[in-house]
Amino acid sequence: MRNFLGVALLLVSFLYSCNSSQNAVAQVEQEKSYAASENALLWKVTGNELTETSYVFGTIHMIGKEDFFLTESMKTAFAASDKVVFEINMEEMSDMSVLFKLMGKITMEGGKTLKDLISDEDYKLVKEHFDGLGLPLMFLEKMKPLFLATFASGDVEPGALQSGELKSYEMEFMEMAQKGKKEMDGLETIEFQLSMFDSIPYEAQAEMLVDAIKSADGGDDQFKQMVDLYKQQALPELYKMIEGDTEGVGEFEDLLLVGRNKNWIPLMEGMMKTKPTFFAVGAGHLGGNNGVVALLRKKGYTVTAVDPIKQKVMKP
Repeated sequence: MRNFLGVALLLVSFLYSCNSSQNAVAQVEQEKSYAASENALLWKVTGNELTETSYVFGTIHMIGKEDFFLTESMKTAFAASDKVVFEINMEEMSDMSVLFKLMGKITMEGGKTLKDLISDEDYKLVKEHFDGLGLPLMFLEKMKPLFLATFASGDVEPGALQSGELKSYEMEFMEMAQKGKKEMDGLETIEFQLSMFDSIPYEAQAEMLVDAIKSADGGDDQFKQMVDLYKQQALPELYKMIEGDTEGVGEFEDLLLVGRNKNWIPLMEGMMKTKPTFFAVGAGHLGGNNGVVALLRKKGYTVTAVDPIKQKVMKP
């Protein structure tokens, strides 16, 4: 239970970063040169009057222990940074007094339950899914469906992180930062991320939940495909895959992805000016013409791939 809400927030953030839609063709052509094109997860940020180098690293919030990796270049960049910044400050997410105060924010208002939002057939599907995870739906059906969607995949079980079967890049970096006595910060607060639940109608959230479960139970191994691309550091291919996954969330693209990326840039600028900083955010936020790499380049920074993978990417 200790990190249940924290883990779920990481996974919600993963859902956010794994959904976007295509921009107008003319805009893509006009801004094509700004987007990240190399196969790399680690990016060096210099120039534009920065006195020291900062780094941006694309994470996958949950990954099997056998697939987790950190290269020597990644470790060196982390060690060279004085500050580590996540989407949400990981120290705050580990503070149970903070998390317990926020538990009420994951419950639907007005006494709504999941049964009010979906058909009997879909409710049976959702119930069977959560029963299979050992999470009786009767204890969960008042929670906001987008929160429940974090456990839509059979690859994500509540105890997997604690048992070590799954690893979190954010939690690994937090432990490394604590050992190195590095300052930690976040680009968003937990309150902000939870507030985004309320910007999406419950009915739309419920549709996302049902679609995610049907996709997982139907043999769609999207998560494995993403992991395969991630291990190859195939950021452009990973972004293309994410870009095509618009089902259910396309109309919320600006809220869940683009708007957040744009909000982060002035915060990142301020942090980079004061000390060398290592930013660890979902890899889905780095690619494309509205990704963090492109937005920093548009602001005049030199953003360079560190040790890009040159071999041809084998698509899953």
